[in-house]
Amino acid sequence: MYTIKEVAEKLDVSEHTLRFWAKSGFFPFVKRDSNNIRQFSDNDLDWVKIVKCLRSVGTDNKSIKRYINLCIIGDSTIPERYQIIQDTKAKAQQKMAELEQQLSLLDFKEKFYQNLIKNNLKDSWNPMNKIEVDTEAV
Repeated sequence: MYTIKEVAEKLDVSEHTLRFWAKSGFFPFVKRDSNNIRQFSDNDLDWVKIVKCLRSVGTDNKSIKRYINLCIIGDSTIPERYQIIQDTKAKAQQKMAELEQQLSLLDFKEKFYQNLIKNNLKDSWNPMNKIEVDTEAV
């Protein structure tokens, strides 16, 4: 059994977030000890992992709760859960494509700046280097 603090460290989720998710009903089988402290089992960690995954790609809390409720209902809901996972995967792939584009631009800018530093050049792309000073206004 794990405390919220241990789960937070183990799965890289803040304690605050775990408490919020627990209050949202995302961990339906988490027990409490005699001091009313949540105790997560290994099975509960699987719930945390899927919730973290769904949230990381922007799935809203209502949809996550729907997914969890479908899991609790049982195997008759597999087709609907499958659709949720497919939709979530498509969102993740879209996010990944966007991140790859951003990473590509950052790679380009990194090489650009390395060249400027190496060759002691001015940054021709910096708009500040393109401003013409109006000498009459000065």
